[in-house]
Amino acid sequence: MAADRSDGGGDPLDFHGRVAVVTGGGRGIGRGITEAFLAAGADVLVCGRSEIADEDLPTGRDRAGTVRRAAFVAADIRDPDQAAAVVTAAVGRFGRLDVLVNNAGGSPNADAATASPRFSASIVNLNLLAPLYCAQAANAVMQDQEEGGSIVNICSVSGLRPSPGTAAYGAAKAGLVSLTQSLAVEWAPKVRVNALSAGLVATESADGHYGGPDGMAAVAATVPLGRFGTPDDMAGICLFLSSPLAAYVSGANLVAHGGGERPAFLTAVEGAT
Repeated sequence: MAADRSDGGGDPLDFHGRVAVVTGGGRGIGRGITEAFLAAGADVLVCGRSEIADEDLPTGRDRAGTVRRAAFVAADIRDPDQAAAVVTAAVGRFGRLDVLVNNAGGSPNADAATASPRFSASIVNLNLLAPLYCAQAANAVMQDQEEGGSIVNICSVSGLRPSPGTAAYGAAKAGLVSLTQSLAVEWAPKVRVNALSAGLVATESADGHYGGPDGMAAVAATVPLGRFGTPDDMAGICLFLSSPLAAYVSGANLVAHGGGERPAFLTAVEGAT
């Protein structure tokens, strides 16, 4: 498949001649992923609900020194027709599709006891159904390509442990891990499908979410590696999962959380002694 292509001794992380779509690729983790694929030589199309001016689109300088800029299409991928249109736009512009990164997602805090049905449905649509719609459209293209393709679903540790305050989000991300495993079976051998469950990642919105620099430092201290993850950390994993280095990896959930969360009982025991 295209995502597993090798020139017999070349750089397996050289994506020249390959095409990637990154949903929500204009900011946060998605922007870091987009910039990494551009720097690796790929042609990249990003999508989002809000227009992005050309000068604000992600760029990446490849090894030849060429500055590559992402293409953009406005879309609400919670709508299956608009999700399909994103894939159609990428193929129409670049002629093929080798990689889909389902990155768009997220949720504001909400008390599960009082969250409205409309709110909960919107969160599930964005974090579970939208990736499915995009993956279906991408798979239809990749299955017809001799070299197939690769799909990476950006999940979250919220789908692997309790997610108080974002219960619908956590449930949707848990569902996305399950969906990843099922699609990997259904769409093999042409298309590999994997998940990346991200832990705490420092983005432009993280400072406000965790109470400023002091809050960020306090939270980072709970992570065994002593820091938040970065968009670049997540981007490197996406490159790996989409490359020949991961040619035999499909249906996997790679958890990137810096070692996880310190067990609460350790703090309780230390406080009692």
